[in-house]
This record gives sequence, structure tokens and C-alpha cells, in this order.
Amino acid sequence: MKKFYLASASPRRAELMQRMGLRFEVRPTHVEEDDSGSAGPEQMVLENARLKAATLSAQVPDALVLGSDTTVALDGQALSKPVNLEDARRMLRMLSGRTHTVYTAVSLHWQQGGLAHSFVERSEVRFQELDDARIDAYFALVNPLDKAGAYGIQAGRDLIIDDVSGSVENVMGLPIQVLELTLQELGFDFWN
Repeated sequence: MKKFYLASASPRRAELMQRMGLRFEVRPTHVEEDDSGSAGPEQMVLENARLKAATLSAQVPDALVLGSDTTVALDGQALSKPVNLEDARRMLRMLSGRTHTVYTAVSLHWQQGGLAHSFVERSEVRFQELDDARIDAYFALVNPLDKAGAYGIQAGRDLIIDDVSGSVENVMGLPIQVLELTLQELGFDFWN
């Protein structure tokens, strides 16, 4: 097997895989994701990651495909991408001064080899107390509309985040430490 595909349009995931030194191509899938969280946030990201990987794997059965999904969860409720800036502001107010969980699921599929391996990683993020001025300052740096929970950890982190327990890369959208171990355990070598 020579091909490894990332079934995601996320520039953050591609950047993290590049940082790992992996050889891969980006081939986003266009699937209907479930963002309701009705089965719980962990199960939601797991099913979405599996759906992305399985969909692309059916098109390229001789390649390894990685599907992934991330969500922010507070009190067991998934906070998906905000619909507008007011929704983003509402989410940051909910997260203000509290600790929440970020779940990222990774699903690796290789149809020809009969492989479908998935896992979920979690990190805990504690937010600072946020007032409207701090939220405005954060929004001046970061577009919250394309991020689960209306925030990203890459820019403006010191404005909103107090502490992260677990993988920071998991919060960004891909737990690279666990992914590296998993690829090695499964016998794949896509390193440059």
C-alpha cells in the first residue's frame, strides 16, 4: 500500500500530520455528519470519524484512510460549530471559568486489508473567566465560526485558556501522539 489519505478539509489536521512527518494526501469527504450529540459527544465524534473514513475508503480500497472528528463537550452536551457570532459568544460565555472536555475520534480504514480501527482521545480544558471585552479581543484574532465550541487553541490561547490537561494537539483536532503509536502498532510506515 502506497497511499494514505486524510478524509478531512481541516487545515489544522493536515498541519498536524505534516508536523508528524507523514506522507499523505488530503481528500475531503462530503458526508452528512451528525452534530446533534444525542448519543453523547464521544459516540458522536466516533460515528462521524468512521463515516468519513468508510466513505472515502470505499472509493480508494487499496489506500489507508484517516477520518477524524472533534467536539467540545460541557456537562455532557456537545458544542458543535456556532451558527453565527452571537451563538459563538453564547458558547464562550458558557465555557467561561469552567472546565470542559474535548473529544477527538480517529478512524483508520483500509478496505482491501479489512482494517477498520477507531479510537477516541479526550483532553480537559479549563477556561479563564471571560467578559465581553475579552471575548471581543479573542474574536478579533480568531474566526470562531469554523471551530467546535467557538474556539481554537492555536491563536489567542492566553486570552481564554487557563490550563489544558492531556494532548494540546487533541484540542487542535488530531491526537498525534496516540496516532503515531497506533500507526506503528498496525504496521504502517508513512513517514518521510
